[in-house]
Amino acid sequence: MSRNTLKVALLQETDHGSTQANLDAIETGLREAAAAGVELVMLQELHNGPYFCQHEDVDEFDRAESIPGPSTERLGALAEELKLVIVCSLFERRAAGLYHNTAVVFDRSRKIAGVYRKMHIPDDPGFYEKFYFTPGDLGFEPIQTSVGKLGLLVCWDQWYPEGARLMALAGAELLLYPTAIGWDPADDQDEKVRQRDAWITVQRGHAVANGLPLLAVNRTGFEPAPDGGRGIQFWGSSFVVGPQGEYLAQASVDQRQLLIADVDLARSESVRRIWPFLRDRRIDAYADLLKRYRD
Repeated sequence: MSRNTLKVALLQETDHGSTQANLDAIETGLREAAAAGVELVMLQELHNGPYFCQHEDVDEFDRAESIPGPSTERLGALAEELKLVIVCSLFERRAAGLYHNTAVVFDRSRKIAGVYRKMHIPDDPGFYEKFYFTPGDLGFEPIQTSVGKLGLLVCWDQWYPEGARLMALAGAELLLYPTAIGWDPADDQDEKVRQRDAWITVQRGHAVANGLPLLAVNRTGFEPAPDGGRGIQFWGSSFVVGPQGEYLAQASVDQRQLLIADVDLARSESVRRIWPFLRDRRIDAYADLLKRYRD
């Protein structure tokens, strides 16, 4: 394997019913990844429990924890023991009444290498995140690790080309998206296919537009709505693509899976030489991007 090749893994999981059970399953997956020679492992969005944003309930804030806190202590210890770069996703309690959807990176050490707070916060049926999360205030800054600069974004961020572009402009070498997305069981099969295809396509587009490898990890399995609603069928389909959007690995729709892929980090240089999108950007003509809409 070339020294420019990075072995990565995405841990696609279901909710196991408790924080302890979920972290136990994650530890098993991390150990399996390390045994396979993986260097970077990314976990799904809000992996410690169910996707609680299906309803609005103040008691759900009890799930939040400080960073550093119990989960970062356990995951950091595993990063150090297994010599892994780990990307995790937590419900952060920053202060009373102030909470974030926060991704945390460990670089083969129990010390936190960096954090990213989700910038784009949805508010849709079954995804009532604005009730729980304050929009991020750390901007789009890549996190430096021993395997490269990680352009880390979270779930709803993946629909916005601006976030991926800003990470690329700041020197990100990989784009990473921890995710929790799925179907409304009431949708017909054609709509389900369109939604999943759109989710994959937009992210492959970010890889192509920025000439960067991209990793997206999603949860899988059905999670009932706490308020008696229809629930969500998370569609899994975690994937890794290269800088031309080419598939390097893709997980199943409905199975727990440790998805492993080899990423050639040198390909970004080659691809950007033949497709110099950054060179040809008309930065003199983009001022209107700072407007909500052009009336």
